[in-house]
Amino acid sequence: MKRIRLSPLLFRRIHKWVGLILGLQFLLWALSGAVMALLDKDAVGGHGAHAAHVHPLPTETAFVDPAKLAAYGPISGITLRDLMGRPVYELQTDKGPALVDATDGQRVTVDDKTARAVATMMHDAPVRDVVRLEKHNLEARDHAGPMWRVNFADAENSSAYVSAETGRFLVKRGDTWRTWDFFWMLHNMDYVSRSSFNHPLIIFVALGTLWLSGTGFYLLFKSFTRADFRWLRRRKRKPQALA
Repeated sequence: MKRIRLSPLLFRRIHKWVGLILGLQFLLWALSGAVMALLDKDAVGGHGAHAAHVHPLPTETAFVDPAKLAAYGPISGITLRDLMGRPVYELQTDKGPALVDATDGQRVTVDDKTARAVATMMHDAPVRDVVRLEKHNLEARDHAGPMWRVNFADAENSSAYVSAETGRFLVKRGDTWRTWDFFWMLHNMDYVSRSSFNHPLIIFVALGTLWLSGTGFYLLFKSFTRADFRWLRRRKRKPQALA
């Protein structure tokens, strides 16, 4: 078996190919960073979403005693809030969130009409369609549980996400954000969830970059010979000759 010799030539060959591979990633980092910096931050973040109008809860209405809601299971939290002008209790149970009408104690279902109404309070464009998602997609990855996706017919192809459990508005995305998110994926190299910046792949690339730098310095010094420094010796001898 031929023994591998650790010579400058071997390091130079490995350095060349590792540099090529990592160089492509360096280009992607520079490109993605430039694109994200050039995109309008307001268009990326909110697409001009309007603030939702909050209906004040009626003070003269008799609300159901929260103690009578035990039928919905163990309750760890309860919030009295408005849902499109309707007072509701938002319950935190061991089975997840639940909505209950605060006036009669009946379960409230967040259907597509409710989701459409909530979404149009945040954006005034015409609604194209409403789709139910049983779990989040990449655009709503920061939220959990089933949700409604309300798609608008506007220039940004905006989509608003509304929780199918609580009826709360979650987030709104558009084409500018989708462009930003694609280049963010290239930048942090998380091609699955697009949310982690310390996953194994980027750690491997970081270690490869460190190795590339170390071998680069090694090869730099190995590339010099004494002949390269003859001009220094000549410079030292010149004043002595004049003397």
